Amino acid sequence: MLIAQISDTHILAPDSEESSAALRADCLRCAVADVNAQRPDAVVFTGDTVQHGQPDEYARLRELLAPLEAPLYVVPGNRDDNDTLRAAFSDQRYLPASGDFLHYEIDEHDVRLVAIDSTASGERKGRFCSERQARLDAVLSEQPDRPTLLFIHHPPFDVGDHFVGGYRHTGERQALEEIVARHPQTVGLLCGHVHWLVEREWAGTQARIMPSIAVDVRRGIDENEAQGRPIYLLHRISAETGLVSETREVRA
Repeated sequence: MLIAQISDTHILAPDSEESSAALRADCLRCAVADVNAQRPDAVVFTGDTVQHGQPDEYARLRELLAPLEAPLYVVPGNRDDNDTLRAAFSDQRYLPASGDFLHYEIDEHDVRLVAIDSTASGERKGRFCSERQARLDAVLSEQPDRPTLLFIHHPPFDVGDHFVGGYRHTGERQALEEIVARHPQTVGLLCGHVHWLVEREWAGTQARIMPSIAVDVRRGIDENEAQGRPIYLLHRISAETGLVSETREVRA
């Protein structure tokens, strides 16, 4: 199975006075075209889709995402407003129509996709409260022999000196690690938030952090090498190789 991951686009409204509005839109537009050329089975979007959580930003986002040919699955980031995101993507049946969290599972692909909502209103850091813990443990217990890929906005581990203590409560990120470690069918965890490209072993599986598609906010990328072009991740998952990830540089 081939999965494209995009993240942290921080889209602004078309009439925004912020100088980066046009640049961020162009980055996403070019990335969408390149994703289509790779013909993935699915696209996961690991949050911070827009900058301020406003309806006009989501309208712009939907316009830019409209050409995507593969199924798109979105999980919120701390920049998103869950209610406004839910309204903007109301035609997407996988999103819960009500409730405090935008959690869901996708069972129609070769690999099961499980979205985890790590956001809380007014909170920049991640949350994984007891209710979320119980739910994820139950969801993973449902199909213990099915390869499963998790995706979430906030990575539950430190990224050098840049991102230390990324969850409001240390015990919550430890709980996430313990739950995943109990379910070996988990082939990987995909994250966003820190705008860095990171690969590491975590909780007995593979974790990946996607750098921002928006070139003005991404970090940890050699601009001389990438030449200011957007990048995203392609993930290939098979029984033979597990999770194998590739950084895709957009050249169009």
